Amino acid sequence: MAWLDRQHTVAPPGFNRWLIPPAALAVHLCIGQAYATSVYKTALVQHFDASLTQIGIIFSIAIVMLGLSAAVFGTWVDTNGPRKAMFTAALLWTGGFLVAAMGIFAEQLWLVYLGYGVIGGIGLGIGYISPVSTLIKWFPDRPGLATGMAIMGFGGGALIASPLSAALLNFYDPASGTEGWVASGDAVGKLFLTLAVVYFAYMLFGALTIKVPPPGWKPEGFDPTRVTSKAMVTDKHVSAANAIRTPQFWLVWIVLFCNVTAGIGILEQAAPMIQDFFRQADGTSLVTIGVAGGFVGLLSIGNMGGRFVWSTTSDILGRKRIYMVYLGVGAVLYTVLALFGAGSTLLFVLLGFVIISFYGGGFATVPAYLRDLFGTFQVGAIHGRLLTAWSAAGIAGPLIVNAFLDARGTPGELTAQDYQPALLTMVALLVVGFVANLMIRPVHARHHEPADGGPDRPAADDATASEAAAKEN
Repeated sequence: MAWLDRQHTVAPPGFNRWLIPPAALAVHLCIGQAYATSVYKTALVQHFDASLTQIGIIFSIAIVMLGLSAAVFGTWVDTNGPRKAMFTAALLWTGGFLVAAMGIFAEQLWLVYLGYGVIGGIGLGIGYISPVSTLIKWFPDRPGLATGMAIMGFGGGALIASPLSAALLNFYDPASGTEGWVASGDAVGKLFLTLAVVYFAYMLFGALTIKVPPPGWKPEGFDPTRVTSKAMVTDKHVSAANAIRTPQFWLVWIVLFCNVTAGIGILEQAAPMIQDFFRQADGTSLVTIGVAGGFVGLLSIGNMGGRFVWSTTSDILGRKRIYMVYLGVGAVLYTVLALFGAGSTLLFVLLGFVIISFYGGGFATVPAYLRDLFGTFQVGAIHGRLLTAWSAAGIAGPLIVNAFLDARGTPGELTAQDYQPALLTMVALLVVGFVANLMIRPVHARHHEPADGGPDRPAADDATASEAAAKEN
């Protein structure tokens, strides 16, 4: 297995750095399947004779494990390099599908929790952070663009997984096409086996093609002083262990938590929400189930596009300013949605699209924000620790929305007014995040790694940084 070691991933002279984003995308497009679980959710409910909550827990476990595993294994990923991390993520993510398939065939729901939720969730976390620090080192001139290209794949993974899963379920179930058809558990099990094979092949391609820059490499014509001259960008380095001791790390944690909690509140409730907003006095909605499904698809496009467009824009505006847009403008849009969204379906859709683009943009921009504040040394490990904010938001967002809605009435009978308390709570969260972002300042010099030429000095290149990380651990 020596081919997985970091020294075998150093790029040769003349290597084209634009080959790195496709390698990262190969992983993120696969693990982005997590956003497509609704395709077979009803089928699992019927197969296990379970409630929606019992089946929904599968996704919740996976997201919680994503954040926890990213935090726990972040330093390991930085130390051992992207190839070993991506290969490990492929084994865990696809292994989770295999264990979950066993659970479906044996009608043992706990095996699905263990497989897709725990094992697959760990693969999600390692796979999510595995290419981040490498991309930042290959694109020091445009870190927002680089991370946006990869993390865009996670947001867009459902656009591939959803139609593919639907087609495979139809293929595997002889009863497909009949009136009121819901896929059988056997069809879902076979779907999981197929996805395991397909995703392993694509993720293995990513692991085989990923490269780290050679020592001392920089893009042709790149002047580091043009980047580090910006007020919020450092040319120093902070270790992961020291980063979590800084107020900057926890302020960014609050920023990400608030942004994600607000966005996930809409994503989790998107289809019934648009129907409820345009419910008539007789209880019927002007928005059909088909249109509501199309709205969910449109939000997926906004989520994916925002990850690329806004993170790329952050290279021009700066990370702090772009988060002022995500949080400040987002708070205004949420307020308009709460008070006036029911007046026009076009207004509702536009507001939802932009809000979710901010949600996606926040994910894609945060690695570059961390690079600006803490340098490239162990930025992957720092990013992993920060993703615990995602785990917390994945629990808090749906809980906030569902708690308010449960108190207001019965699903299928709610109206736009019933959503106002939940949406205005999201506005308050975004304001908190906006204030936290304003408080972020450059990291104090006492947290910087030594730069005296000693053995623990972090270097700009990936290989030397890895050696320093290994010594620290």
